[in-house]
Amino acid sequence: MKAKLKVHYFQHIAGEGFGGCFEYLQQMNAQITATEFFALPLDHSLEIEALPELSEVDLLIIMGGTMSVNDEANYPWLKIEKRWLRRYLALGKPVIGLCFGGQLIANTLGAAVSRNPEQELGWTQVYRKNSVPEQCFKLPEVFNVMQWHSETFEIPKGAIHLAENHVCRNQMYQIGTNVLGFQFHPEMTAKVLKLFLENDEELALFSGAYVQDFISLKKTEDCQFIVGNQILKQAVAYVLKLEV
Repeated sequence: MKAKLKVHYFQHIAGEGFGGCFEYLQQMNAQITATEFFALPLDHSLEIEALPELSEVDLLIIMGGTMSVNDEANYPWLKIEKRWLRRYLALGKPVIGLCFGGQLIANTLGAAVSRNPEQELGWTQVYRKNSVPEQCFKLPEVFNVMQWHSETFEIPKGAIHLAENHVCRNQMYQIGTNVLGFQFHPEMTAKVLKLFLENDEELALFSGAYVQDFISLKKTEDCQFIVGNQILKQAVAYVLKLEV
């Protein structure tokens, strides 16, 4: 009997699950586990042994977060999360990072994460980079996706830059065929967006020309999430080397 796919996710916001790829993982009969970093007291000294055994994870998905990857002083568990991730990456195992998750992978590999010149929140167009090698992850030439960030990553050394837009140059990268880092939110669904829009303290931190008004965001139709969700489904298949 074929062993179940073991999927683990690092969660940094209460209530934020896999979003758009959960159904796909269920169809694969995946065994899903999570580490809920948001539930840890800020002064908690996390031991690396509390995280999963590397051999027990076939796919890691790192979700978004309201903190900065640079804020280890206020979130001491970040050091342990990065240490564990560094070991996981060294084994060449599949991993997908979404927004904060993409920043975390980049930072773990030595790339800078810093304030983007403009905050980006709401629906924006993202463009596939030209002259990307044939074997790379395939993206639509132009696509609309949800953004929710004020910081962004530099492309890690050895990574391939896959996507960009005029607000934030680095929107996606890949390393080998097992690592995909997103700046945007392909996992977003109506339920997840509603959760984000309930965080008044977080919303108060955003302003600028590329921050969509929250009233119009609340009117987002379900069909707008389809493209991003399909990209994430394809990303999971790509890093696992499966046919979609």
